Amino acid sequence: MTDLPPTRASLAADLTALGLRSGDTVIVHSSLRAVGWVPGGRVAVTQALLDVLGPAGTLVVPTQTMENSDPKHWQRPPVPESWWPVIREHMPAFDPAVWPSRGIGALAEAVRTWPGAVRSNHPQASFAAVGAQASSLMARHELESHLGEGSPLAALERAGARVLLLGVGYDVCTAFHLAEYRVPSPKTEHGCALLTERGREWVTYTDVATNSDDFDKLGAAYEQTATLRRGSVGAADTRLFPAAEAIAFAVEWLRTNRPEA
Repeated sequence: MTDLPPTRASLAADLTALGLRSGDTVIVHSSLRAVGWVPGGRVAVTQALLDVLGPAGTLVVPTQTMENSDPKHWQRPPVPESWWPVIREHMPAFDPAVWPSRGIGALAEAVRTWPGAVRSNHPQASFAAVGAQASSLMARHELESHLGEGSPLAALERAGARVLLLGVGYDVCTAFHLAEYRVPSPKTEHGCALLTERGREWVTYTDVATNSDDFDKLGAAYEQTATLRRGSVGAADTRLFPAAEAIAFAVEWLRTNRPEA
């Protein structure tokens, strides 16, 4: 006899056993493949999270749109230099209502399009939220602060949010990027298509050059002292921990372990 698949109800029970509570604010990074096949897929997983959080809670996901960026930086795949001016001229301006997220999983798209979802207005590094604090958390997202003090990450830290890594590792832990803004870090030039008072424009600006290459090592070090809950949600190895604690640890770790910091 085969094991039964996880369901909305069983996933909610798993999340509750892990320590997620009604009224929590949580930023989720996920792999639905790791969770296993669920009747209803991304919809059922989103419902399970909202069931646990309740009407006073808030569910947050990253909804990045990094394809709206300068093609000279593209690597997967690169494009011919002769294309760059065409892309810069014709890339559609970012519209938070229509641009889909890319490369961060099916759950992010489910939350982005959920009834009542609020999305931050950043052309490359937006977040989306559903719940009691969605509007306040998404209200400020400065162009030159992808994942810094002027982004929803800093608002999540102030709100006492927790991080849920659902079937994924620390390499995708966006909260660690906020620490990069609090230590000496290199900067890079960005470009994107925006709607301005003059209409659609290609805009260039500078921001911190974030780098997650060593986040697995950072996460392993953080776990040694973390206020961490770890368990299975469906078939997914899952971690739950406070964002503020993880960010504070990351600041000190980066100062010690990155030469430029």
